[in-house]
Amino acid sequence: MAGEFALASGAHNIENGSLGVRHALWVYLTPGRLYARVEDTGSYGMTLVVLLALITLIGYCQVQTGLIDRLVDQQTESMLAHIEKEQSNLVDRVQLRETMDAVRKQGEFLKMLRRLGAVVLTPIQTLVSFLLISSLLYAAVALTGRKPEYHTLMSICVYAGFVDLLAIALRFLMMVVYRTVHVDTSLAMIGEPGKLYYLAAIDPFRIWFWVLIAIGVIVTQQLSRRVAIATCILMYLVSSAAHVGSEYARTAL
Repeated sequence: MAGEFALASGAHNIENGSLGVRHALWVYLTPGRLYARVEDTGSYGMTLVVLLALITLIGYCQVQTGLIDRLVDQQTESMLAHIEKEQSNLVDRVQLRETMDAVRKQGEFLKMLRRLGAVVLTPIQTLVSFLLISSLLYAAVALTGRKPEYHTLMSICVYAGFVDLLAIALRFLMMVVYRTVHVDTSLAMIGEPGKLYYLAAIDPFRIWFWVLIAIGVIVTQQLSRRVAIATCILMYLVSSAAHVGSEYARTAL
């Protein structure tokens, strides 16, 4: 009898224990159940570390495919061919060689930046986005007269971030299959490169992420249903506009 009571108590404690990495998969299937367990504590720390580590690992794998270096090499060779065609008859050979060497050095430097971007910049951007979103939600909660709980809001962002991890993994898979770094999970992929860039605003994973944020703030009672939906829609539109702007800048270069 005592043994059965101990087992029951242990099971109860596990069921009602604090969130951890083992609960991350819940966000894909039962986000409401996941966010119902969120408390105003910093217990999301290890989950955040694991998430950023996985994003960094995928970035490292992207570098190891050689696709980033190949793209830079193609751009460098194209620039060298243009310089040789346009300036071969205008400058002496020594000056032309120096110019081409400078372009090659610039290409090597760009390779290093792209590699660091894949391995370091993406996880940093993810962390900064969590901090920014949770801070904006904190302000929104405070404006409604409710008591904002920062750790709760940060936990919501961290667990919703596993949708971003899924999107990053899918983009890596597309890179490997199509042998190009110009991949995206938005509808911009269906258009001709450089055209219909505004379709970058429609990304199922980005929409999924903000739906999870809305569910999180509603379940944890940080915001009412109506305010939560309106706030998340507004933040989604702002983030999508920023993404469209970056997509336009990339295709315009």
